[in-house]
Amino acid sequence: MKLCSFLHAGRPGWGVVLDDGVADVSAASPWPSLEATLAAAALRELPRYVAGAARIPFRDLRWTVPIPGAGTRYFCIGVNYRDHAEEMGRVPPAKPTVFLRLGSSLVAHDEPVVAPLASSAFDYEGELAVIIGRGGRRIPRERAFEHVAGYTCFGDHSVRDYQRHTTQFTPGKNFDRSGAVGPWLVTRDELPELRPLLLETRVNGEPRQAAPLSDLIFDVPAIVAYLSEFLALRPGDVIATGTPGGVAAARGPEFYLRPGDLVEIAIEGVGTLRNPVIREAVADESA
Repeated sequence: MKLCSFLHAGRPGWGVVLDDGVADVSAASPWPSLEATLAAAALRELPRYVAGAARIPFRDLRWTVPIPGAGTRYFCIGVNYRDHAEEMGRVPPAKPTVFLRLGSSLVAHDEPVVAPLASSAFDYEGELAVIIGRGGRRIPRERAFEHVAGYTCFGDHSVRDYQRHTTQFTPGKNFDRSGAVGPWLVTRDELPELRPLLLETRVNGEPRQAAPLSDLIFDVPAIVAYLSEFLALRPGDVIATGTPGGVAAARGPEFYLRPGDLVEIAIEGVGTLRNPVIREAVADESA
């Protein structure tokens, strides 16, 4: 199944993605949100609600991030492809490099990402993201997939000069509306084998990044096991697994994102996350 969150006629909802629209399961089931559905371990119960759910055409809804809400936690893994480590002059890490993104730094499918006024080094980064369905602490690697609800596309776009101000990634990864996630969650049973799937990032239709998920230094089980060593993972947590080589920082300044560009992150079996780029308005900087 593909599961999404949306706004329709000003009302937040969630549902099952069909060929011609979305089945509004939020109006037909006991669970008010996709996060609540994951917390209730209710994914297997969803098909019985789809038949009686109202259909909303894609044109009539506005996508929101798959797990909306201020409490959603976004964990990001840096330098997790060898070719990206090499192009950035870094030694591949012995342990996963972990940083956090705030929800305010992310927009949904078809929403514009914002090129900040403070920088001309706004870089694209396409990634696979994992959405946790079953929480847990100290999860063994061999049981990690039991805790995964599914997958989505992630744009961990970076403001490179701010990322390099210190050894901490936080400023360069958290400009408001600079990244993206979506369009939906594809349940794990749809993708039993991740390794051969191709991740591709395109800018204005031009391929910039392309790599199979088998190129990850730390695969999904390793990442889930590592994160759960130091905290309890929760249903609805989102984990971005890292970006492959081909970023603008390694190609030259002319490859950085500019207003008017269109960024597409496509992952086989998952979908395509599409975001136009706009310039930050001066009013956005005022308190």
